[in-house]
Amino acid sequence: MSRKINFIDCSLRDGHQSLLATRMSTAQCMRVLPYLKDSGYRILELWGGATLDAALRFTGDNPFDRLDQFRKCLGKGFTSGGIAIRSLCRGQNLFGYNPYPDNVVIEFLKEAVRSGNDRVRIFDALNDPRNLITAIMATKTFNGHAEAALSYTTSPVHDIPHFLRFAEKAIDSGADSLAIKDMAGLLHPADCFTLVDAIKKRWPDVELSLHSHCTNGLANVTYVAGMIAGVDHIDTDYGPMAGGTAQPPVELMSFFAKAMGLSCDISLKHAPKIDTELRQIRKELHDCDASPNKFGNPWPAEPTAEMSKQIDEVVKLVQSRDRAKINQAIAIVEDKIMVGQGYPATDRTQLDAQVPGGMISNLHKQLKDQGKLDLLPQILEEVPKVRADAGYIPLVTPTSQIVGTQASFNIITGKRYGMLTNEFKNLVLGKYGRTPGSPNTDVVKLCSPDGKTFSDRPAAYAPKTDLEAIYKEHGSAIQSNRDLLLILLFAAPARAFLDKRNKAPA
Repeated sequence: MSRKINFIDCSLRDGHQSLLATRMSTAQCMRVLPYLKDSGYRILELWGGATLDAALRFTGDNPFDRLDQFRKCLGKGFTSGGIAIRSLCRGQNLFGYNPYPDNVVIEFLKEAVRSGNDRVRIFDALNDPRNLITAIMATKTFNGHAEAALSYTTSPVHDIPHFLRFAEKAIDSGADSLAIKDMAGLLHPADCFTLVDAIKKRWPDVELSLHSHCTNGLANVTYVAGMIAGVDHIDTDYGPMAGGTAQPPVELMSFFAKAMGLSCDISLKHAPKIDTELRQIRKELHDCDASPNKFGNPWPAEPTAEMSKQIDEVVKLVQSRDRAKINQAIAIVEDKIMVGQGYPATDRTQLDAQVPGGMISNLHKQLKDQGKLDLLPQILEEVPKVRADAGYIPLVTPTSQIVGTQASFNIITGKRYGMLTNEFKNLVLGKYGRTPGSPNTDVVKLCSPDGKTFSDRPAAYAPKTDLEAIYKEHGSAIQSNRDLLLILLFAAPARAFLDKRNKAPA
């Protein structure tokens, strides 16, 4: 092979969202970012997802100020030959948890893109392409790169035609590139070959990114399969912020790329410094860490002789595209390389629950705080049942939180659907978009005794937002358009943050 693979680092966004309940502060991120800047990356995922809400709620940081600091550190943006800042956007839900009217989506993405967020990964939890249209349009209108991501999952209704139909609609809506977003680490390497081949055959000239999580012990080898199949970008983290429920480690992926003869632009010369800082940050955030004492040892600059032998064997097994041989490769990587490097052994039971990494870390933290951590196994068993009842929806924010909360109520109260959240009702009834499959009719009746359901584009049901009225309602608390946008998405935590900021001495 003489192809090129591009690594995208997610340590300062998805890494800590998956492992540390999104608790890294701006100051902690800035201890690492200068080293990433000088490592040859073209794209860094630094913003979006849960980081905006968590910054306001837990770390006391303004998300837009964080973005400003990131852009100042990195210098010129992607369109000027610099490093792109990528964010994760939930389509019509933006960076919040409910569908917003179109004017809010447009205003928020205008501010984000103009502030230096030049690449936006846009997805919808239900793979309803109607929820991507406005976000794609807004991103491109303000000269950003719109990347449409399909939310990967497995179910009786999720097949290759399902994902291709979604991608077709996204491309028709103006998406510049595509991504496979495997948020729960469910994509088997053999299935990765099939999916990537189908996408590349249909759109050979469209950039394709691959994103997964190590939750179920598949992602490392899935990335190897993806590189062989011809993906353009893969998402990785540095050692201390990798593995577990986060992405594969860039150190290991670079070893595999080199073994397959693939070239890449990044240099790992700063890897030891990045490793040291991230390792220290995990210690600082010990209370939010689901695996505080087992997150890997520093990777060597080059693989050991034994590791090189294992890597070569894995590559040969994966290149066969035979599922049985690929399963042998998975065992080598997970049981020998990853465990040998100090990462926790994989819990295969999560394959049934289909729970994303960020959801697991937050659920663990919430149950621990409530003194109910012993209920976690039962809740994880309940999650796939609730998911099926809701129409086999992919589990990714906000659907993962909605299903996880409902599953928790089912277990904690001892009565399934005895207590229904409004969000779960809206999800089942179609207010968040079309469900991939038909919801359980008995559950639909519980959610809507009068039989009313929703079929229009979710934005049609979002309360119309009068921006001037919001300004007047909050008075002097809002001192900029950015303040207004934060209140629109995160009303209570944003108002508390702004009030505290405005009372602080100058």
